[in-house]
Amino acid sequence: MKQNIGVINAMIRITFGFTMLAWATASLSRKPWRESYIWVIMLAAMKIAEGIVRFCPVMALFERYQCQCDHNDQNEKAIPIEPVNPS
Repeated sequence: MKQNIGVINAMIRITFGFTMLAWATASLSRKPWRESYIWVIMLAAMKIAEGIVRFCPVMALFERYQCQCDHNDQNEKAIPIEPVNPS
């Protein structure tokens, strides 16, 4: 498994994940009948794990899709689009 996110991005994911985890755990302790907090806890745990291992499956899928699109574009005769200056 190749790492696909940077150090700063990983730290942000870990921080955000622990923040979401603390909030959802506190909210779940006040309202244990709400099942939506369990989903937030699972998403927070996923963000923490992504930060620790520095691998994001969504980013990997996006990079794979971009590579496939680049190969398809090279095979076709595409007309280059030049930037337009609106002024």
